[in-house]
Amino acid sequence: MSQYTKLDQLCVNTIRALAIDTVQKANSGHPGLPMGAAPMAYVLWTRYLKHHPKNPQWVNRDRFVLSAGHGSALLYSLLHLTGYDLSLEDLKQFRQWGSKTPGHPEYHEAPGVEISTGPLGQGVANSVGMAIAEAHLAARFNRPGANVMDHYTYCLMGDGCLMEGIASEAASLAGHLKLGKLICLYDDNHMSLSSSTQLAFTEDRKARFDAYGWHTVVVNDGNNLDDIDNAIAAARAEKSRPSLILVRTMIGFGSPHKQNTFEVHGSPLGAEEVKLAKQNLGFPEEPAFYIPEEARQQFLQCVTKGEKLEKEWNVAIEHYKNQYADVAQQFMQLTSGKLPANWNKEIPVYPADEKGLSSRVSGGQVIQALCVGLPGLIGGSADLNPSTFTQMINFGNFQASDTHNGDTQGALDGGWNYSGRNIFFGVREHAMGAIANGLATYPGLIPYTATFMTFADYMRPAMRLAAIMHLRVVFVFTHDSIAVGEDGPTHQPIEQLSSIRGIPHMTTLRPADANEVAVAWQVAVENRDGPTTLVLSRQNLPTLDRSKYAAADNLKKGAYVLADAASGKPDIILMATGSEVGLIVKAQEELAKQNIQARIVSMPSFELFAKQDKSYQESVLPKAIKKRLAVETGISQGWHHYLGDEGDMISIEKYGASAPGSKVLAEYGFTVENVCKRALILLGK
Repeated sequence: MSQYTKLDQLCVNTIRALAIDTVQKANSGHPGLPMGAAPMAYVLWTRYLKHHPKNPQWVNRDRFVLSAGHGSALLYSLLHLTGYDLSLEDLKQFRQWGSKTPGHPEYHEAPGVEISTGPLGQGVANSVGMAIAEAHLAARFNRPGANVMDHYTYCLMGDGCLMEGIASEAASLAGHLKLGKLICLYDDNHMSLSSSTQLAFTEDRKARFDAYGWHTVVVNDGNNLDDIDNAIAAARAEKSRPSLILVRTMIGFGSPHKQNTFEVHGSPLGAEEVKLAKQNLGFPEEPAFYIPEEARQQFLQCVTKGEKLEKEWNVAIEHYKNQYADVAQQFMQLTSGKLPANWNKEIPVYPADEKGLSSRVSGGQVIQALCVGLPGLIGGSADLNPSTFTQMINFGNFQASDTHNGDTQGALDGGWNYSGRNIFFGVREHAMGAIANGLATYPGLIPYTATFMTFADYMRPAMRLAAIMHLRVVFVFTHDSIAVGEDGPTHQPIEQLSSIRGIPHMTTLRPADANEVAVAWQVAVENRDGPTTLVLSRQNLPTLDRSKYAAADNLKKGAYVLADAASGKPDIILMATGSEVGLIVKAQEELAKQNIQARIVSMPSFELFAKQDKSYQESVLPKAIKKRLAVETGISQGWHHYLGDEGDMISIEKYGASAPGSKVLAEYGFTVENVCKRALILLGK
């Protein structure tokens, strides 16, 4: 006998009808997924999802990610019906200027939207990040009788999500990590935007996830509420594997002429088909956005349940504070999202050293110094820790306890368990970026990633989304130039730095020496308004004598006068970032021997410099000084704003070559001699 009633079916159809009207009113959107997936969404949201609609930021809520973000009308309907601060008028403004209901779910636009989705597959990886966050915080802070962090992450994905490679990367890692509180519902409707999936996607998806180490359940009828309920219950009972529930649905269910066709994927039904679909669903044609009162009351029980759940949690928190005072204080501080006092006190200050350090090495030292003061720092690399120097020594590896496979290094670094702060992403750059985005939605966690600069191309979609959402993620890229040398053009970044600078809300920093690296990390940690990219060298960079040159703390301004002309009246300004700053420092000395007065400017961040007031910008780059030479081992794009009409640049407008790094740099003109030569030409000498 079914536990579900006619009222439950009415509620399911209410979701469908509301989504139909939402899309039709906008004359734009995707009605197919909401109509097909409404039953599984109803069961999940009303029977299983732990949430409090009146407090969407409750830290111990379950997370729901709509990876198939084109079906946003489903999510907005659920949010309105279950009592979130999303009105019927908001639904009527779907996809309109300034509305809380944009075409794809956007982080911070509507309450209850956990993360921005839309580019398919991103939400799958975001969900893995959220599941990692829950498991990590639970392992660190839960105590007997006090599970203060104890929730599930649910993801609803479609065929398109599973076709994208990022989903494969993320699912593979999730299976390895045995993330038992990650449950993904697959809207298996056999239709994509342009055709049946039979034309391009016929693999055995269940077998694929079985091979990843997931628990899989098949629901053959996506309208059978009991079967869906049983599948979710089985997934929740599985503790040591993430779960995939394959729900066989019919896209556009209820539309007599368009259901089970690709036409219903991404276009409104049209007035006549809306009429017929509502007749099928037992809903009146008018008024639009009609919600039966009994259905409304059924949905609003989520408010009462959520209030009760949060109150129970608050009682548990008080017990936690009394029973485990020290760890409770750490938990409350971390989840407040505020930086701890004196978090940066261990960051080193480096003495002058002509030999210096590569900025990847000094970056690793700074990470190590931050570990104790920043308990929320968590991250790792794409299988490149020995090269990126981004592992936190003695802070453990985030691993399921029985998956170390004889890796003795894990024991040396603090063991294998979910409390570890080093994440081994494997060679999965795209998933790594999106997983970090999921982590960053948890207050207090500061995730970082690391790989070689040239592989930023694999991460760009996730980086772009981090910027759209203003998430505090630190993207570390090492091996930042043609100085990589022998690995050749495939591994030598040329256009990547300019490309990253082009991402709005991204702060990009290419520090010149170890002390600039230390300040750059502080900027990244303090940047709560968006992600930060740190661009670091493989080769050693001289550590500048800061008693002779301006303080590295000036990096916070984006650009600064490292050293001025001896006369105070420069003939020319030399500008550079990163490893090329050392070149212009030496070039200044050589030019002085020829009575050429040069100002040298370290310019680690275009974005930070652009935020300074006009008077400061003028003090660094006076309009009266027309002769300017920029030096950077990448394309010149973006520099022309600072070069002016009479400036010049030593850059690279083609790809690199395989040879020792010093030889490649010399052949491409990155020598003191060439900097001086080009400066003299610019001055007409």
